[in-house]
Amino acid sequence: MEKKPVILQVLPELRSGGVERGTLEIARAIVKAGGIALVASEGGPMVSGLAQCGAEHIALPLATKNPFKIWRNSQLLAKLIQDRNVDIIHARSRAPAWSAWLAARKTRCHFVTTFHGTYGLGGKYKQRYNSVMTRGDRVIAISHFIADHIRKNYAPNPDKIRIIHRGVDLHLFNPFATRSPQRIIELTREWRLPDELPLIIFPGRITRWKGQDVFLKALAALPHRHFFAVILGDDKGHENYRQELEALIQTLGLEGHVRIARHTRYISEAYLLSRLVVSTSIEPEAFGRVVLEAQAMGKPVIATDQGGPQETVVHNVTGWLIHPGDVEMLSACIHHALTLEDDTLHWMAEQSVANARHFSIDVMCRKTLEVYLELLNGAKLSPLPFTGEGQGEGASSQTPPSPTAAKALHA
Repeated sequence: MEKKPVILQVLPELRSGGVERGTLEIARAIVKAGGIALVASEGGPMVSGLAQCGAEHIALPLATKNPFKIWRNSQLLAKLIQDRNVDIIHARSRAPAWSAWLAARKTRCHFVTTFHGTYGLGGKYKQRYNSVMTRGDRVIAISHFIADHIRKNYAPNPDKIRIIHRGVDLHLFNPFATRSPQRIIELTREWRLPDELPLIIFPGRITRWKGQDVFLKALAALPHRHFFAVILGDDKGHENYRQELEALIQTLGLEGHVRIARHTRYISEAYLLSRLVVSTSIEPEAFGRVVLEAQAMGKPVIATDQGGPQETVVHNVTGWLIHPGDVEMLSACIHHALTLEDDTLHWMAEQSVANARHFSIDVMCRKTLEVYLELLNGAKLSPLPFTGEGQGEGASSQTPPSPTAAKALHA
């Protein structure tokens, strides 16, 4: 019998977040392509999603940063690699990555990492702790910004780096999809949206570096109050900052025009209701999922001219890029967006939807499988059972895989 590739992804837990969603999406792609997908973590609500797509979860205490427990986890992972004949171990977070790296060295298993953020450099110890994410046989950077950060601060072998942007779900974020009117009614009632005012939404965690205070000051500087804005996100661990924002709304005279709401599971409906989406973080975003989700829904976006959005927003076409923290520039840009003619908005919507297709989940999954195939080809596992089938509609219309990967995918 031909050996099916076995890919093991490791991360701290499966509760919520972009890293966790990406893990599930890649696990699903591995299974659809004919491989065996394993995921090791401490568990969480998203474990059920793995079973639904045919992947398997192994519960291990991988969230720990205790050096002794990291070493202990490396022994557990090494045994798992040997017992399940794992070909590639893919680490998505630093503490589990140290365990995975040690296990890979012991078992001679291929080691892949995904570098999801800048992590903060700190001192030499912190930089060395972060450096495990550059020790993979392949290092996946989620944007050119992150790839440049890796090269500048860790100087790995540049040939190992592969840039694979995070993917947006074009089935969920589809402006033409049929949606339940009840969900839209619920959001309208929950946010108490006025019928006559255009809606601006600012999605993202309630935390200072996201720049919600700059957004409020920009709204206050508008020459009119013909808008309604919703700051949308969870404030866990940042309750004091949320209270500052509530006080700022009153101080700036924005009562009745701005509301702070909890994150909603009906996020695509929230985009659908909006006229404009703003995501102007003060610090660089490693990728910036919000600005792509909004574009996929045909909405113009305002983002800061740094980090990931520089790669995903086409300035003056799908939205606008402004200087971080620039209240005056943000206010002028919001005013411009609110005064656009319907024909211009329609044209921008078409361009935005087309742009988002270049950053789909299908593209992300296919490019990740290509990275796995590079290593599997080196291991001379031939013919490979990866077929490339079932990776989502429209994948074939995107950038074609490399000749080597294409040949292996159709072997």
